[in-house]
Amino acid sequence: MRVSHTVLARLRPGMRAVVRRLRPEATVRLLEMGLLEGTEVQVVRFAPLGDPMEIRVRGYLLSIRRREAEAVEVELCT
Repeated sequence: MRVSHTVLARLRPGMRAVVRRLRPEATVRLLEMGLLEGTEVQVVRFAPLGDPMEIRVRGYLLSIRRREAEAVEVELCT
């Protein structure tokens, strides 16, 4: 079984992944919004210029900056 790791900012709309680790530069805001290790996320869309991005977390939609998403390491769902 092949497991693919990347950061949340590199996913395309429709892709799903599980949060594996938050890098030290991750903001407290992300934790408060529910982006914890083991949480499944889905990329919904990007703004026209690519920032911010909208993701689905725990059944609600959350908009985060691309630089924030660079601090979230994820494992792709197959």
